[in-house]
Amino acid sequence: MTSSGTNSGATPGQARSAPDGPASWAAAWEVLLPAAQAPARARGRTLQAALREAVRSGRLAAGTRLPSSRELAADLGVSRGLVTEAYEQLTAEGYLRSSRGAGTWVGGAVRAAHPGARDLAPRSPGARADFLPGTPDLSLFPRAAWAAAHRGVLAELPHSALGYPDPRGLPRLRTALAGLLARRRGVVADPERIVVVSGVAQAITLLGCVLHARGVRTVGVEDPGSPDHGALYASAGIGAVPLPLDEEGPAMGPLREAQVRAVVITPAHQFPSGIAYSARRRAALLDWARSVDGLVIEDDYDGDFRYDRAPVGALQGLDPEHVAYTGSVSKSLAPGLRLGWLLVPQAFAEEVVERKRTMDLGHPVVDQALLARFVERGDYDRHLRRCQRAYKERRDVLVSALEEHFPGVEVSGIAAGLHVIARLPGRHGPLDRFLERAAAARVAVRPLAAYGASAGDGVRLVIGYGHLSPARIREGVRVMADATRA
Repeated sequence: MTSSGTNSGATPGQARSAPDGPASWAAAWEVLLPAAQAPARARGRTLQAALREAVRSGRLAAGTRLPSSRELAADLGVSRGLVTEAYEQLTAEGYLRSSRGAGTWVGGAVRAAHPGARDLAPRSPGARADFLPGTPDLSLFPRAAWAAAHRGVLAELPHSALGYPDPRGLPRLRTALAGLLARRRGVVADPERIVVVSGVAQAITLLGCVLHARGVRTVGVEDPGSPDHGALYASAGIGAVPLPLDEEGPAMGPLREAQVRAVVITPAHQFPSGIAYSARRRAALLDWARSVDGLVIEDDYDGDFRYDRAPVGALQGLDPEHVAYTGSVSKSLAPGLRLGWLLVPQAFAEEVVERKRTMDLGHPVVDQALLARFVERGDYDRHLRRCQRAYKERRDVLVSALEEHFPGVEVSGIAAGLHVIARLPGRHGPLDRFLERAAAARVAVRPLAAYGASAGDGVRLVIGYGHLSPARIREGVRVMADATRA
């Protein structure tokens, strides 16, 4: 490669740097070679892209002097005009700098990009047995039925539907969800009050923003409870007040003393304690909400899965003007779909919809139409029945394995959901030593104490099982017992 001020006759494969430029030019030379071999129509774009990438990656360092357009064109075997155009375009974008008679140089505005992309998805790397709660069995995802629904949606969806959607969601999906939720969860489901969201997290964030705009600065959360609830309200500028639970639900005395006007609860299957709120406590919560003109936010955490009887209906069905109801397909289908719903009281509907519009302009249209079709054709109900059978079997296997390997264990909580609470006999404590031994054996398990200060003493574990096969459940419990045996 020739360069200004040299008489080199080097070929591209023997390219070397100009004596008045750093050696990084020679090191970056090979990234330009594909441009010479690209189709004629794409040659200019390919050359520009190669130069950009060389600068971004740091292979062409700031201050590197580039060969003249004539020399580079000769070395690459392309027209000089193509190189000139590339230099001018990248100079306009700030990647290069040039001045008449001084040549073309790599500019100093660009910083080298970090290579690769990290995956921050929550996982338990290297776990021999993973009992962390909150994950369904993703292998149960109905791929064939979902793919068929996807093909059907793409075939029938009119072009006009691909524009910006109603921020509440597609009318078709809201209508399908209204029927589903009224039938399965007993809610009062007006499609006009349903907002399609990307999951319970977005629903809670939307409500937090609206409450904050109304002057609310604190909200009650269950203790023990999901740490995400408090974190999501904090992102909206609202503090979380822990409300202790008893065997029936949130204790009413501390709730009244907290002087909050909004609470977020999981009454059908409380996370993590596993209790279902009693009828008496559900009525007391509604009486409290009416007395303070407050809002109860009902997170229907895995409410579809109960194994000993029909699930208790949603609290929202008793007073839709004081209860906002939210749920998602994260436990029933897959959390990666990011599909959920929020039913709001009439007094909150307009503000929630406007906040949703400004937040993301509505949920993806194809995804909404796909879920609507999946529900309408009965595929969703069939999938839930399949999951119900699988998860009931796994819960029974887990309880049996715990009783075999930890004699005297106490398993609490209703027969529902995707986790159990296990209290191990005192000989397996203290908790810190138990967790250290489990971690050393690469057993991922979480104590109840991780979810709140009122979780109590001793070795009390929140054991997730939905994502594990019966065989892996038995083996995992055995490994945990062997590793932590006193």
